[in-house]
Order: sequence, then C-alpha cells, then structure tokens
Amino acid sequence: MSTTPKEETLAPAPRFAERGLARRISDLFFMRPEATIFIVAVALIAYFSVRNSAFYSYTNVVTMAQYTAPIAVIGAGEVLLLDLAEIDLSAGQIFLTSSWIVVILGYHGVPLGWGIAISLFICSLIGALNGAVVVWLKVPSFVATLGVNYVLAGWVLVASSDITTEMPGTTGKFGAIMGLSNWAEGLWGLGLVLIIWALLKGTVFGLHTTATGGNELGAAEAGVRVRMIKVWCFIIIAFVSALIGLCDSIRIGSLDPAAPGLTEMLAGVTAAVIGGTALTGGKATVAGTLIGAIVLGVLEDGFNLIGISANWFILVEGAVILLAMAVNVQLGRMTAKKM
Repeated sequence: MSTTPKEETLAPAPRFAERGLARRISDLFFMRPEATIFIVAVALIAYFSVRNSAFYSYTNVVTMAQYTAPIAVIGAGEVLLLDLAEIDLSAGQIFLTSSWIVVILGYHGVPLGWGIAISLFICSLIGALNGAVVVWLKVPSFVATLGVNYVLAGWVLVASSDITTEMPGTTGKFGAIMGLSNWAEGLWGLGLVLIIWALLKGTVFGLHTTATGGNELGAAEAGVRVRMIKVWCFIIIAFVSALIGLCDSIRIGSLDPAAPGLTEMLAGVTAAVIGGTALTGGKATVAGTLIGAIVLGVLEDGFNLIGISANWFILVEGAVILLAMAVNVQLGRMTAKKM
C-alpha cells in the first residue's frame, strides 16, 4: 500500500523587524536606492569638515546651497523624464535662455514682472515642443532636445551680439526674494524639488508617470494617457529650469551668452543617476537626486577649500557616475532575484 508523502508547509518569511541587523541593513539598501548616496554625502561632509574648518562656516554653507539649487532642480525635473526612459538635453540651455528672454523683452519696454511671466510661458512652450516632437514625430528625446539645445544657444548668441549683459531685477525687495538674499536661491530650489517630489509620489499623475516608464504598453492599455504624460513632463522640467535660472541670474547679476547650458544639464542628470534613478525608466527617486546634488556641491566646494584643482573634480565626477551606474545595475539585479 503506497503512502502519500506529507505536504511540506512553508514557514512565512520573517518580517523586516524580525530579521537580523545585517539583513535589515542589506534590505534597506535594496528598498531605498538613495541610502547609499546618503552615506557618501555624510562621509564627504565629515571629511571636508575635518580637512578645513571653513567648510562648515556660514558663508561657505550659503555658497554650497546656491551652487546646489540649480543642479537639484534640473535633476529633479530630469527624474520625471528618466522615469519615462526619456531625457531632456535642453534643460540647461532653457535655464540660461529664460533670463535672456527677460532682457530682450526689457529692451522693448516690457516691465520686469511681465517679462518674467512671458519668459516662463515661452520656456514652457519650448518644453511642450520637445514633448510634441518626441511623442508625435517619434524623434528620440536625446536627438530632439539636443537640437533644441543648440537652437537656443545660437539664438542667445545672436540676440545678445555675444556681449555680456546685466540682469534686471537685481535690486530692492524683489531682487532679494528672487535670489539676492543669502538663502533665496536655495529656498527656491528646495521648494521646487519638494513640489516635484510630491507630484511624483503623491498624485495620480506621478503614479501614471511611473507606470508609463515601467511598461508603456501596459499603461496605455490600462487607460493611462501616456502621450500627454510625456508632454507634461517635458513642460514641467522646462518651467522649473527656467524659474531657477531666473533666480540664479538675479543672484549673479550678469549674463554670459557663451555659458554652456549642457554643463548644468549634465550636472542635474549626474545628481539623478548617482541618487538612484535608473536610466531605463520605472525607477525614480527625487530625494536621492537632491542628495546627489548635495554630493556634487560638497565635492566641488571641498576640493576648492583644500586646494585641489577643479580638473580633478571633473575626473572624480565621471568616476562617480560610472560607479553609481554599476552599483544601481547590480542592486537592480539582486532585487529582481529576491522577488
């Protein structure tokens, strides 16, 4: 008489709180991709604070906040697109062009307030154009936005006659609010990053954005308007890049027509990537991008304080990107195995 073997009963997986300390720490890195860059940021701040006491002085902290704000804002905007497996290479040039639009309008007698409003509207239209070319003309976002980047850079050079110009609005209470006071640009940057974070994590729009990036066909079949999601993400990054660009120009007080917009854009993308955002879509972290921007600011400022050439910062920045991408890929594979 044959006997049926007893069915094995599987023990339930231990809850997170019941796991060992090492396992809990390991799982934290899988669940929170920004945890790694947070540790790096803390370590760098501690290192440069020890090397030079001026690092944590009030003046230096303000300087780092002013440097970090544009990178964080552009990076947070790029997160929306990277979540869709898209990118905007024109964001940095929009960051610069918004101020030139205000200057050109001022030459024609348009008041400063109206000039800023019109500039933000025009830059938003540029973002809509980027989205339309990508969505309806099927041009890859890398190519479409690179072309727009050069168009805007050429327009600035032609419109300015390649002459450095003073930025209007650099006096009085308005100037103080927009960028002249010590913390103005940093607070604008933080506010814009928080808005994008709330949009991505706390709204239906953010849910649809992540769903589109994870599986565009599946999202479309589920009723998500994937085309409009993409267009709006291009509009959002254009608007926030233009706004923080105006704050930065008012703080500095002058405009250089030859300034390379790609530099700011690449810094923003770098912050997003080292913060844990995947280039392949469906995985985005605005908080990690903010920390990544802080890391870039701390590195450049720290190198200056301890007397290391700025050329080394470029080298280190490239190495950090490669390392961050390698770590993100490996963590992604290990996470997939755990599921």
